[in-house]
Amino acid sequence: MSHALDTLAHDIWGPVDGTPVVQLHGLTSSRARDVALGLDLTAGQDDLRVLRYDARGHGRSPGPEHPAAYRWASLARDLEHVSDEFSPDAPVHVVGQSMGAATILTSATAGRTYASMTLCIPPTAWELRGDRAGMYERSAQFVEDHGLAAYAETTRAEPAPPARSTEVPFTMPDVPESLLPTVFRGAAGNDLPSRERIAALGERRIPTLILAWIGDPAHPVAVAEELHALLPGSQLVTAYSPQDVARWPDTIGAFIHTAAKFRR
Repeated sequence: MSHALDTLAHDIWGPVDGTPVVQLHGLTSSRARDVALGLDLTAGQDDLRVLRYDARGHGRSPGPEHPAAYRWASLARDLEHVSDEFSPDAPVHVVGQSMGAATILTSATAGRTYASMTLCIPPTAWELRGDRAGMYERSAQFVEDHGLAAYAETTRAEPAPPARSTEVPFTMPDVPESLLPTVFRGAAGNDLPSRERIAALGERRIPTLILAWIGDPAHPVAVAEELHALLPGSQLVTAYSPQDVARWPDTIGAFIHTAAKFRR
């Protein structure tokens, strides 16, 4: 029987008796790229026992050449296996951004219980998803026709959200060129669970923190606000400046500490 942590590249840091946390990154990113982008969401939280892993096909984790493998439902199963292996005796706290946030919601609405959920910059969903499938298909075709480096150059001039620091370096997608079109085509078939399923999840009262930032069409504040409305008792924090984003790890650390204390 294979184990997720045997196949997914990962690292674990923090005290052995620290609060168990699993951290997820976004589409085309990785643990290393998140650090470069200033989005290591648990950085400096020394009382946490954190497992970070590269999603299948991302970073140093291998992935199959099947688009369905990159649907959020498939990634949710990976999260569940990782969580079971990391903390077999107690639910973990989960922290994810963009694709990672969607993975967490997909898993939780399917019945999985987490000690707490931190949903950072949730992606487009429902009516706001728009032509996302078409965009990903066009990106996949562009990579096939012109290569990864040329595709990355097309993203260089994209305007950054106001909350992003101007000192964030330009980075390449952390997915192998041969696999990136497949990853994009898998992403094209994704959407968040229905509002009804998320509202039902809200009845379970899993402590939830939602982090948003302004001015990013790929991660609209409107989706974060609707998730906040659908999940009673959730907290919503919106960033307007790089200074706000820089405080996110401390905000997450304090939230997890409170949730863990309440759980005990």
